[in-house]
Amino acid sequence: MSSYATTVTQVRFGHTLTIYATEAKYELLKVMRQPAYVVPTLTFPVLFYVMFGLLFGGKQSMGPVNLATYVLGTYGAFGVIGASLFGFAVGVATERGFGWLQVKRASPMPPLAYLFGKLVVSMIFSAIVVSLLIVLGIVFGGAHLSASMILKFLGTLIIGSLPFAAMGLAIGCTAAPNSAPAIVNVLFLPMSFLSGLWVPVQVLPHFLQQVAPLLPPYHLAQLALLQVGAPTVGSPWQHVSALTAFTVAFVVLALRGFTREDGKVNG
Repeated sequence: MSSYATTVTQVRFGHTLTIYATEAKYELLKVMRQPAYVVPTLTFPVLFYVMFGLLFGGKQSMGPVNLATYVLGTYGAFGVIGASLFGFAVGVATERGFGWLQVKRASPMPPLAYLFGKLVVSMIFSAIVVSLLIVLGIVFGGAHLSASMILKFLGTLIIGSLPFAAMGLAIGCTAAPNSAPAIVNVLFLPMSFLSGLWVPVQVLPHFLQQVAPLLPPYHLAQLALLQVGAPTVGSPWQHVSALTAFTVAFVVLALRGFTREDGKVNG
């Protein structure tokens, strides 16, 4: 009996894994057919890094590293945040608007498989963006990164995308399909500037430097800078704690929006 129960559990687990993997596969195929997401997500961070990190003063010193290495950390965070926010916010809001999310929820698919698929896709694009920046930084920017530094840098940014995936989910669960892209841009671009992702936070006016720690991109950028050997502010645990708190807050907002939507459907 015990052996039978174990076999059944293994079969169910394998079946569940197949469902999650299938959802992620088709989510990736769907996104690859959407140039409005793919092109900006992959090109904007790279173009900004080339312009501001390589062409304009890339050899200037930023403590123990040059400017090209420093902004490798900040533009890496910029790329990951963009991939996560737009992937979740616009995708979820659009699918809500077309009723596709209701179809998904009515199917026997595990509810988390839907979110898992979107998270995997956003992490794949995040990894591609960061990898492109690393290659540019090493080949053209004089960034001296060991294999372990590269792995830590990649891992930090990919795991650090979770708060922004949660933020995107919160927007997607509450915003109308047509307004979601505008909301993301209104939040994403100012947050990026104020958090020191475009220019080092040290060169911002003093009062803006006081605002930066209140924003989630700042904390991810500080963790990314730590991995490339650039100067940082605060301890890693402070930044991890802040990102964890933001993640919880955004998940709560997303659940409230999801519950409200569920009430409209069943009410």
